Amino acid sequence: MENVLVTGAAGFIGYHFALRLLNQGYKVTGLDNLNNYYDVNLKKARLERLLELPNFCFEKADLADREDTARIFDVFKPYYVVHLAAQAGVRYGFENPHAYADSNLTGFLNILEGCRHNVVKHLVYASSSSVYGANTKMPFSVHDNVDHPVSLYAATKKANELMAHSYSALYNIPTTGLRFFTVYGPWGRPDMALFKFTKKILAGEPIDVYDYGKHKRDFTYIDDIVEGMVRILNRMPEANPEWSGEQPDPGTSFAPYRIYNIGNNNPVKLLDFIAVLEKCLGRKAQMNLLPMQPGDVPETFANVDDLMKDVDFKPKTTVEEGIACFVEWYKGYYGVLVQNA
Repeated sequence: MENVLVTGAAGFIGYHFALRLLNQGYKVTGLDNLNNYYDVNLKKARLERLLELPNFCFEKADLADREDTARIFDVFKPYYVVHLAAQAGVRYGFENPHAYADSNLTGFLNILEGCRHNVVKHLVYASSSSVYGANTKMPFSVHDNVDHPVSLYAATKKANELMAHSYSALYNIPTTGLRFFTVYGPWGRPDMALFKFTKKILAGEPIDVYDYGKHKRDFTYIDDIVEGMVRILNRMPEANPEWSGEQPDPGTSFAPYRIYNIGNNNPVKLLDFIAVLEKCLGRKAQMNLLPMQPGDVPETFANVDDLMKDVDFKPKTTVEEGIACFVEWYKGYYGVLVQNA
């Protein structure tokens, strides 16, 4: 039975991905530090559901701890590593930038070292659509240059891609980076817009809508993210024989290294997204229309041609379907709060 180390297993994406692997017969070692960036009780509730399943074990650990991370690799000897742990969020970087360095840089380096010193067949790690930064050519392609991040979070995710490439080149470690586009769905993060909007609309409180609701996001449902990840897990990247240093392709390499976008390939205006949520909740939102925040971009739009070509998959869940599923989960999980709203 192949053992998969999933970091950030108590997180939104990590929970859903670990659940899918367990249901497919994998053995999963989950790692998380259960920090208080958002409600720890939600993380613990996800974790409790995973712990009910056979073939799952959990290690509470901080990836910034070099010795502890090395111990976990030595004890569990993972066949695959799926690295989803990170300090998330764009705006949190204004108040606590060092959290991004500790988790996203030092933590990722310790993961790479673990892969280097153990026989890991494939490292799959979370990057982000935020790496496209100031790019305006749409849709965003993994073959475009991404050297102009507009947030520290984005800069650390681009750094992860560069660090992974160096280890692929030096040690022949197959690495695949996944640029996720605005992931949403049941068990989602409370700091994300859908979660915050739902909570405030049900409470009869106004919601802050930035860029006056005009900006567009390639909202991607969690099940589509997980499907793409599962298909990529068993596809080891290989060197691109056509790669040239004179015209370097950012999405591939002379080393076993690849980058993929996983996005819905269908940007939706924020005001339209809110309208769907209003319909699902049966309530109108009171909106504070505000200018764009620092670190934000006006639009994200994923080119998923490589994903389709290599693993025959394209996300397809509409926001109408996805938001309805989230609202159903939210009402169940926070039932008492909804009844009192």
